[in-house]
Amino acid sequence: QVQLVESGGGLVQPGGSLRLSCAASGRTSSSNAMGWFRQAPGKEREFVASINLSGSTAYADSVKGRFTISRDTAKNTVYLQMNSLKPEDTGVYYCAASKKLWTMVPGSWGQGTQVTVSS
Repeated sequence: QVQLVESGGGLVQPGGSLRLSCAASGRTSSSNAMGWFRQAPGKEREFVASINLSGSTAYADSVKGRFTISRDTAKNTVYLQMNSLKPEDTGVYYCAASKKLWTMVPGSWGQGTQVTVSS
């Protein structure tokens, strides 16, 4: 079982930045892909970004050019740098560890961290 703990959420004004962190522990596989999803009130959880061991990344169209995902395999930690935040980025952000090496097929979830973009 993999445990994932997110941190870094909060309240930020439109145009601001936040960096989320996700620390993995337990029966981890630092080789599997990891990623971020988010869920806004009244909406389904949606994919945000993912990264695999080779460093290949994927992003939702809505965040391309604004968000950057990265990972430190030595620390079993994945990050999400979010810039130029918009009110529509508001939601609970969940870290996910994939069942697969190269693609994001969520197998484990973190508890989520709230991100609120508002003036």
